Amino acid sequence: MKEAKVIKRYQNRKLYDTHESSYVTLDEISKMIRNGEEIRVIDNKTKNDITAATLTQLLYESERKAKTQPSVNLLKAIIRSGDGSFSGFIAERMKAELSAIEAEAASLAVNSATVSNAPSINQ
Repeated sequence: MKEAKVIKRYQNRKLYDTHESSYVTLDEISKMIRNGEEIRVIDNKTKNDITAATLTQLLYESERKAKTQPSVNLLKAIIRSGDGSFSGFIAERMKAELSAIEAEAASLAVNSATVSNAPSINQ
């Protein structure tokens, strides 16, 4: 597995790519991720891993700049679901989708068992 590139976030909110020895923007981090690079963002003062918070900020900025905005109904559904977070919404939806797939697979298994136990027409 490829080692993650470390990005340090300073108190002045600047992001510093320790691998390239240069400051980077959220857009540049987005490009890194799209190119398949692994990154870790560390708060320089506390040494805490703030990757998730930084990527959430990146998504927020991308949505803010997008030509189309998400629907108000979708945003309300996200807030109403689970813990009100986007990740909670996705987890809840994935759980529902997985349950539906499992139910369909079980139904198919029952139907194929019924068909294989049916008398043959050529008897």
